[in-house]
Amino acid sequence: MSKDNVNQSHSNAWVAQTWLSFFLSVGGMGFGIFFLPVDLWIKAYLGMGLAFSISSTVSLSKTQRDIHESQRIISKLEEAKLEKILAEHHQV
Repeated sequence: MSKDNVNQSHSNAWVAQTWLSFFLSVGGMGFGIFFLPVDLWIKAYLGMGLAFSISSTVSLSKTQRDIHESQRIISKLEEAKLEKILAEHHQV
């Protein structure tokens, strides 16, 4: 069995920790913006910046994951083609 066939799922503890850290960081930043002693329009600007930062981070991580997954598929296809060529060569 090759290491590509091993299921690499995350543990429940890891998933819980990542969600908890996300909500704590966003909540803490939101709390800080809400209680910042500045005008409302400045708070809105900072909140909008926080929202855009979260959105761009999610987009970037999804894009990187998609690139990684597509490279794994291409690698598997190339490996299968090579095995087919070698099998045909050994039959001759």
